Amino acid sequence: MAIQEITKSTVVIGFLGSQLDSGGGAGRWEKWRPTVSLAQHEDMAVARIELLHAKEHAELARRVVADIKSVSPETVCNLIALTLNDAWDFGEVYGALYDFARSYSFDTEREQYWAHITTGTHVAQICLFLMIEARFIPGVLLQTAPPRKQQRNQAGSYALIDLDLARYDALATRFQAEHSDAVSFLKSGIPTRNKKFNALIEEIERVAVRSKAPILISGPTGAGKSFLARKMFELKKSRHQVSGEFVDVNCATLHGDSAASALFGHRKGSFTGAVADRAGLLKTAHRGVLFLDEIGELGTDEQAMLLKAIEERRFFPVGSDREVESDFQLIAGTNHDLRQSVARGAFREDLFARINLWSYALPGLAERQEDIGPNVDHLLTVLAEEMSQKVRFTVEARKRYMSFAESADAPWVGNFRDLSASVTRLATLAESGRIGLELVEAEISRLRWLWQREHVACADNTINLSDLFDNEALEQVDLFDQLQLRQVIAECRKARTMAEAGRRLFNVSRNERSVVNDSDRVRKYLLRFGLTWERVA
Repeated sequence: MAIQEITKSTVVIGFLGSQLDSGGGAGRWEKWRPTVSLAQHEDMAVARIELLHAKEHAELARRVVADIKSVSPETVCNLIALTLNDAWDFGEVYGALYDFARSYSFDTEREQYWAHITTGTHVAQICLFLMIEARFIPGVLLQTAPPRKQQRNQAGSYALIDLDLARYDALATRFQAEHSDAVSFLKSGIPTRNKKFNALIEEIERVAVRSKAPILISGPTGAGKSFLARKMFELKKSRHQVSGEFVDVNCATLHGDSAASALFGHRKGSFTGAVADRAGLLKTAHRGVLFLDEIGELGTDEQAMLLKAIEERRFFPVGSDREVESDFQLIAGTNHDLRQSVARGAFREDLFARINLWSYALPGLAERQEDIGPNVDHLLTVLAEEMSQKVRFTVEARKRYMSFAESADAPWVGNFRDLSASVTRLATLAESGRIGLELVEAEISRLRWLWQREHVACADNTINLSDLFDNEALEQVDLFDQLQLRQVIAECRKARTMAEAGRRLFNVSRNERSVVNDSDRVRKYLLRFGLTWERVA
């Protein structure tokens, strides 16, 4: 015995049209009324209409129900009054629809649901669209239209729109291709292979085109923070999401009274040397993107002013009693762990919370060894265009260069700046565009010298113990221990892991031990001074 397929009843959900559905006299039958037309189609049997309306339109709603009943007695029409103070308020309308959908008993086994988007305000139509797209209303969109020639009782036409994009392979493919193109754009078309980095860029692409909230990018010097920020701006501009400029500011160059003036502007005569009004960089970034590199270097006063500017989109220029407005998106960069700066009281906790909604840590080049090759190829392509000459490695030379570049002997202290400089030197010195083995060996020697010099500078000058200890605690550490500790911290910061740091620090004595635990030796040494790997590395 064959099982008969159950025919689902059609239920239409829509807003009353206060203008399109209006009419009280006999003449109303001479005009096309969208809601009434739902019951006038011979090929569209509507079992039930859920008619949403504002309370002040209750009388019109009852008249429309009566008219529907007169042309289609079998159609049930339920009136649902919504409390709406402003039918053009997106949040209010969406909230009312959401509450309706959450409390409604949908029966998808027996009923099919059509959301009528011809009537109601444009806001109401958009909210119905979003309800269907999010599947809060499990159905499709219904669009109705008047007849081409006005005739008595003529229903007009209708069309159903299914928002299940999975059914539209070509459209879905187009969206995916657009996403892939955007990700490739952020990477300058470089086919990077590092899974962690690729996943990070995938998410940054989505955030860049969907959010105006601040973004925090951390990473070592030369990792590409400024480059990525500019690419994000260019991506947003191509989508018409920003119309202003990209303003790139290195906060490490802002000091004293001039810092506030440079960022927020000043009024003429507000201080000595203020001979004219100055707009300031935040104002310059209006409707664009403001990139504050090394944001941790800002003074506490500037941090407080910046917080207000981010939250309220307005601020006071130096010496002015009148606020200035600027609607910009902030991208912040830092090569420090701002959590430690907050703990030391050097960075405002409320500002950190505000800029930390989207936080991304760019890995250094040494952590992305598999991406060195694609970046070398990209740099050679760029240089070939600049030099109007194709530049390439010999087979032996490339093998030697990549073997060194991807080894532990290449820390890439300056990250992509070091790599760019290295490839530029090779391309410039290449005879007839041919990079040979001898040239590569000379470049490797240059890099070794450079990083040895960086190592010495790091050990002697860069490590500031006052960043890790308060003055009283530092006074309790012997000078001998301070010198040794600086060297140990320098090695820790060069290493990618605690175990790698231990292997470097205890390279000789570790071979004399039956049980080797490099990480534990580093951990115990740091604990002598109340330090942890996370804090120093």
